[in-house]
Amino acid sequence: MSARKNKSSELTRELIIQKARALFVVKGYQHVSMRSIAAQLECSHGAIYYHFNNKAELFYAIVEEDFSKLNNLLEKTIQGPEDHSIKLYQVLYRFIEFGLNHQSQYEMMFLVKNEEVDSLSQSAANTSYDKFAQTLSVLSDNKLEYKDIYSAFLALHGFVCHYRGYVDGIEEAQSAAKAHVQFILKGLFGKAL
Repeated sequence: MSARKNKSSELTRELIIQKARALFVVKGYQHVSMRSIAAQLECSHGAIYYHFNNKAELFYAIVEEDFSKLNNLLEKTIQGPEDHSIKLYQVLYRFIEFGLNHQSQYEMMFLVKNEEVDSLSQSAANTSYDKFAQTLSVLSDNKLEYKDIYSAFLALHGFVCHYRGYVDGIEEAQSAAKAHVQFILKGLFGKAL
C-alpha cells in the first residue's frame, strides 16, 4: 500500500487533536469536517474514527484539554504562600491572562455554540466554573453568594471578550486588566484588595 497507510499507522490522538485544533481555529467548528482533518494529516478519515467517534467528540477532547490547562493554572495560583487577598487578585487576573494569551482556545471553550458540542463542552465548562467558584469561596473571608461569584465570572469573561482580537496578549491590556480585577474585588468585598 501507499505512504497514506503508513501515515495512518503513526496517527496518534495527540496529533489528531493538534491538527484539528488548528483547523477549528482558522475555519471554525461548522466549516471543518473529519475529511478535512484527515486531509491535513494525510490519512484516511476512517483512521481518525479509530480515535474519535465523531467531530463533536474530537472537539470536546480539545476543549477538555484547554479547560484542564485553565483549571491547573488556577490551582497553582492558590497554592502559593501569599495571603488570601493576594491569591484572590491573582486568580481573577490569571483568568484574564489565560483568555488573552490563549484567545483561540478561549473562543473554543466559551464562545462556540453548536448543538453537537454544547452538551459535551458544557460539562467541561461547568467543572471549570465550579473550580473557579470553589476557589473564590475558599479564599474569601466573607461568605460569597452564588450570584456574586457568577457576576465576577461574567465580568472577567466580558473583559476577555471585549479585548479578544484587539490585543495579542495580556501585555497589551495589562493596566486595564489590573484595574478591572480591582473593580471586581470592590464589587465583591466593598474595597479593593
